[in-house]
Amino acid sequence: MNSFSLKPFYLIPLVLLALLTGISGGWIRLGSMTFALASGASNHGLLMVGGFLGTLISIERAMVMKKRIWLIIPLLTGLSSIFFLINLDQAGMGALLAGSFGLSMIMHFQTIRHPFFHSILLYLGAVCWFIGNFLAWHFGMIAAGSTWWIGFLLFTIVGERLELSQFLPVPTWSKQALGILLSLFFIGLVLPFHGVGNEVMGFGILLISAWLLIFDMAKVAAKKKAQFRYIGIGLRVGYLWLGAQGLILLFMESHPLFYDMVLHTFFLGFTFSMIWAHAPIIFPTIFGIRETPYHRLLWWPWSLFQLTLLGRIGFALAKNYEWRKIMGVSNGYLILVMFALMAGIVIWKIKFTSTNSRESDQNHTRSNSQNSTLRINA
Repeated sequence: MNSFSLKPFYLIPLVLLALLTGISGGWIRLGSMTFALASGASNHGLLMVGGFLGTLISIERAMVMKKRIWLIIPLLTGLSSIFFLINLDQAGMGALLAGSFGLSMIMHFQTIRHPFFHSILLYLGAVCWFIGNFLAWHFGMIAAGSTWWIGFLLFTIVGERLELSQFLPVPTWSKQALGILLSLFFIGLVLPFHGVGNEVMGFGILLISAWLLIFDMAKVAAKKKAQFRYIGIGLRVGYLWLGAQGLILLFMESHPLFYDMVLHTFFLGFTFSMIWAHAPIIFPTIFGIRETPYHRLLWWPWSLFQLTLLGRIGFALAKNYEWRKIMGVSNGYLILVMFALMAGIVIWKIKFTSTNSRESDQNHTRSNSQNSTLRINA
């Protein structure tokens, strides 16, 4: 394949493969054998964070570069899912290490070109992803890299929020305060997790959540209508999930499902809320389309996603494993429904636009024909 001919659309099957198999693996880990794919269960975190989220973010950042050859980076991370699914784990880890190093290089060049605070955060996020992948490979344990993957997504998402709002008036001191809070989180990331690391991380995350709720422009968008309201409320609910993770890190370490709740309040509650909210902004840019994947129908599966996730975490707190499983499986299906519905909305809008364009052209042709007839008759 000529690397210069790569397009984002070509990578969608790999993104979907990682999502589908990662979710099915999560169901197995909950105790549901709906799709008994053992390699999906054992590599659940690698598929979801690396094959799915990492590939999406790498596509987004590669599209900022002038040359399309940088799309090789998300191609590598996307291919890692295939390696994991056919039990070539070392090849899969190699592809993820190469891809996350490649994303770090992309952000290195972008930060040199645009040395802003948000660029530095995106750069740091990519480096965290590489470190997490390296630790998971070196120790042979996904848990060794999971906190660094949290750093990858937290720095990336906060960086993107600052990038999108860089021209809005925000007090200088507030950005300085955010820098201190992110530094506190990073210190917790470096410290031993089961020492004081989780508490320092939790305190930092809780304060970062509060900062986003107070200073992020989502509070303005949430008061508007239609798509802006959807984006604003979606973001603010995500910030609440981030705060919930901070509280769990601080106060729930003795709970038997502590690790599970820490991961899923962040990766499902915070991260997927960010995906749903950013989709109308990011997806058209990535895929070069004008139509946004927003329609008021999205509110239904979005609300059910939040409710089932709340149920999963609530039943985990209550140590009710059966209902935790039911809520978790339902939550996975709703993720798939959300993506399917967004894809359907975009396809419908494209066809609707195309139909209207053809009708407009036909009306224009008929109008010209009638005008010509009138001129002849005259």
